[in-house]
Amino acid sequence: MAEDHSLINVNGIKIGIMGLKQALEEAYAQYGTSFSDEELKAELLARLKKTNYIPAKAEQEHAQAFVREYKKFAGLPVQEERSGLEIKVFGPGCTQCDQLEQQIFQVLSELNLTAADVEHVRDPKEIAKAGIMGSPGLMINGEVVAVGKVPSKEKLKSILQKES
Repeated sequence: MAEDHSLINVNGIKIGIMGLKQALEEAYAQYGTSFSDEELKAELLARLKKTNYIPAKAEQEHAQAFVREYKKFAGLPVQEERSGLEIKVFGPGCTQCDQLEQQIFQVLSELNLTAADVEHVRDPKEIAKAGIMGSPGLMINGEVVAVGKVPSKEKLKSILQKES
């Protein structure tokens, strides 16, 4: 059986959480969409503290992130927390995909943009789920900006400056 490990955004930092999917499923079976945020915070925090280390001073931030994940799970509208740039390179790890990823790091460095989360998505199911039909694909802050080619450094600089 695969482990239930999820990455969630807590105050702009990606945090690994064990058992999140199961906790969301169980809470949804209990509450459905009839809940107060405070009820849900307490319930999810209690469930997830059993399998995760959550510092006392960070409990409220984690609880808020858990509620956001619950709402997404339940199909409810939710405002995504974002800090900095969220950059995803889509591709199986071919030469062009790796070139695009390296070029992004170079441009981020040249522009002195430190608040950026860069992820290389190699899973074909996740690539298809994102609607990327060519390799490499580039998504910045949830918007597909390039498919099937590596944009020039100047184009990347322009896009990243606009989005930051």
